[in-house]
Amino acid sequence: MPVQVRPIDLPAPETLARTLGTRLPAFQDIAWTESTGSTNADLLARARSGASGGKPWLLGTHLQETGRGRAGRPWQNRAGSTLMFSCAFDVHLPAAQLPALSPLAGVAACEALRGVAGFDAGGLCMKWPNDVQWHDAKLAGVLVETTRNPGGREAGYTVVIGMGVNLIGAADLSLALGREVADWTQVQANSAHAATAADLVCASATAWHEAVQALERDGFGAFQQRFDRVDALAGRKVNVLDKGAILLSGTACGVDAQGRLLVQTPEGATPILVGEISIRRQA
Repeated sequence: MPVQVRPIDLPAPETLARTLGTRLPAFQDIAWTESTGSTNADLLARARSGASGGKPWLLGTHLQETGRGRAGRPWQNRAGSTLMFSCAFDVHLPAAQLPALSPLAGVAACEALRGVAGFDAGGLCMKWPNDVQWHDAKLAGVLVETTRNPGGREAGYTVVIGMGVNLIGAADLSLALGREVADWTQVQANSAHAATAADLVCASATAWHEAVQALERDGFGAFQQRFDRVDALAGRKVNVLDKGAILLSGTACGVDAQGRLLVQTPEGATPILVGEISIRRQA
């Protein structure tokens, strides 16, 4: 029988920030707050202001008051129920390659959480473009945003990757939202290792840092096989939706070298761009 798992405790913000500082030496600035509007928005504003100091940066919070999901949808949480943090990185990529950052961030996050989960980590998978799932239930949402750095084209971009991981409350959330939601206690139910908040943050932040550097060096094509290993939609019937309207239906068959989802239809494989498009498995 599954063991009873003790939920992850969130230390005081200053304590968590100190712990992360010792474990993430590559990060130039690490902060954790009691509450803020949006960690993504805070880091984007800092990047746009031309703030001095090298990146990467990390900002986390116990309570996010005006969080946003994909397509700008509002997202809220209760203090202690969700682990929320964002990282900012400098990238030097052509604008046409920036959309690949979204599935890249999802792949890296899923791999990182698998590494922390250990036993039965294969139940962690990724629904394109970047939702991390526990089997078919959403465990974590990832939001990727970019802004051009002050100083012109040569200065490149800042990419901000934010994630919220459900720690507790899956049953209540599932009931309130009318769909399956997972939390970390379910992931850890059969694991002998009790993860800490710092474990989850450090694994994800490090994975994103390494993935962004690999994307600059090798392109997204180097991640296609890694995507296949975490792909929650592979071989499944899907509807491609835009603002609630079905654009096309077919079978999900991985991603191309630009990170676009490929949907097989009678007319052939159609690439789907990251944007205000969501994927729903057909009944």
